[in-house]
Amino acid sequence: MSVWGVLRTFLLILAAFVALAVGWVLVVGLQKPPADPTLEPAFDPANAKPMRPLERRPPAPDRQAFFGDLHIHTALSADAFVFGVRAMPDDAYRFAKGASLAHGNGSEIRLSKPLDFAAVTDHSEFLGITRERNEGVLVERSLRDRLQNDSRLALTLLYQRTMGELWDNLAMELPPETDEIRSDAWQTIIGAAEQHNDPGAFTTFIAYEWTRGGDNGIHLHRNVIYGSSRAPDFAASAKEARNSRDLWAELDRQREAGIPVLAIPHNPNLSGGLTFATTDMTGNAFDADYIETRRRNEPLTEIFQVKGTSETHPALSPEDEFADFEIQEGLLPASEALDLRGGYARAAQRVGLEIAARSGSNPFDFGVIGSSDGHGAASPIEEDAFFGKLPMLDGTAAIRLDQATLIPEGFLPASKWGAAGLAGIWAEENTRASLFAAMRRKETFATSGPRIRVRMFGGWDLEASLLERSDGIREGYRRGVPMGGTLRPHENPEAPAFLVWALKDPDGANLDRLQIIKGWLDDAGRSHERVYEIAASDGRVPDEAGRLVSLPSTVDVASATYEDSVGAADLSAFWQDPDFDPDQRAFYYARALEIATPRWSTYDAKRLGIPPPKPHSIHERAVGSSIWYEPGS
Repeated sequence: MSVWGVLRTFLLILAAFVALAVGWVLVVGLQKPPADPTLEPAFDPANAKPMRPLERRPPAPDRQAFFGDLHIHTALSADAFVFGVRAMPDDAYRFAKGASLAHGNGSEIRLSKPLDFAAVTDHSEFLGITRERNEGVLVERSLRDRLQNDSRLALTLLYQRTMGELWDNLAMELPPETDEIRSDAWQTIIGAAEQHNDPGAFTTFIAYEWTRGGDNGIHLHRNVIYGSSRAPDFAASAKEARNSRDLWAELDRQREAGIPVLAIPHNPNLSGGLTFATTDMTGNAFDADYIETRRRNEPLTEIFQVKGTSETHPALSPEDEFADFEIQEGLLPASEALDLRGGYARAAQRVGLEIAARSGSNPFDFGVIGSSDGHGAASPIEEDAFFGKLPMLDGTAAIRLDQATLIPEGFLPASKWGAAGLAGIWAEENTRASLFAAMRRKETFATSGPRIRVRMFGGWDLEASLLERSDGIREGYRRGVPMGGTLRPHENPEAPAFLVWALKDPDGANLDRLQIIKGWLDDAGRSHERVYEIAASDGRVPDEAGRLVSLPSTVDVASATYEDSVGAADLSAFWQDPDFDPDQRAFYYARALEIATPRWSTYDAKRLGIPPPKPHSIHERAVGSSIWYEPGS
């Protein structure tokens, strides 16, 4: 065959493929998405469900667990407004207190039970400006109208247009009245927090998000939380505080002026390893001032939220069979996702041990929380009632499972997002002062959404009988240290002991097991980790290798249901480290795992009548802040 013949054949084949593609677009693209039950019921202001009665618990000297969300965005954030959110800070607090809310898709959403505390953390960059402009394709016509009446091709183009509008907003020339708009928005946030703060029943925190980004979508974001009704006149943005050192300096100035404040990094998993980098911004090793400044300003890190888990990664913890949990792969270019150790809390705490051995101070001895990063003035934390982070990106089941547009399955980041998480705090009472003090001392824990309670004490004078004694908690405080505390060398030659409790969410699934994760430094200065199974349901005990037999899953994928026929309502353990070396630095933290339950995607697939993507089920969990051991000099 001649060259022309080969070329002619190739062009005919190419034309056939093009014709097929065009035909597919015309046949499929011009169809409407499948009927989507998550668009119902429509929100009706006249029949909106009110805030639920709040539990007013008296102060408890031995402290009690409170659950909340310290990472909520509203229409004052540029990305939220562009993607269809119209709810404001007042709406966010009403939702947290149990009222129903108009989702950006026009449906009614509501939490199954109120939170104990919350913080609206709108982006300080462009704060209120996009809403003030009130322009865009979703201003011209509502998202609900488009989802109910437009074709998949039209919705694909809508997705592209809104993405373009977001980048246009972030690159726009700021209007002359920018400072006034930002100030008014900041005062709106403060006013809503003050209005809804109800000491003893519901706590609000004045807050904002400092959003310092990097190239290729790298996240170096912090939520700034104020511990009283005092707040600065402006919310510092990445324009005023161009890097973390600038932000810390600003927070130090505020603290010196009598304003209690702290910052909480989030999404280290999307930081390209920079959140817990082992050098400062100039590439130099940390000096003492850097370490103490960081510790003073950032006592906590957010490890569970919609955009993935930052506890650990399977590549970092290959012996941890539960490490592969809501891992966000593919959201960063490969060149930016190589340094995993700088993006996950457990690895960072191991690195902290190594740095402390060299310098005498640990930059990464932080505690942990979870929170949602919900951008719809709401907390998308419930698997069976997941409503997504941003209306246009993942606001309905059809969008989340790639049934609403022509975008290829799995291409959109939102298809990988999860329903998470919550902050757990052990405090005397539900007030700003008490909760904030607990955050500063790191007596906190993170959950992936359920209200699992996990508690831990460490010390040399603890004994197993305290697990059952009525004064066991009080003795735990008297004889040892709680989560977030530090153990020092002791005259007792034995290993320290740990008391650990976990209690299921009263409305959630049973518990599968209770673990302690240990990190330690060997004599050569290298860090290691190990997972210890310390308590398990259904009479299971670890084998010689320390492994537990897995419980049978009760999840029925087709019906998106499970049964609490396995597992336990509570688990507890008295545990001593069998590998303790008094000369080695170490940390210990507790992790409680639920039995397998359906993931949000399995619930969504049942509603749409399509096969669910994998994973069909997950093990929800709670992770406590570490207790540290520091040997003598």
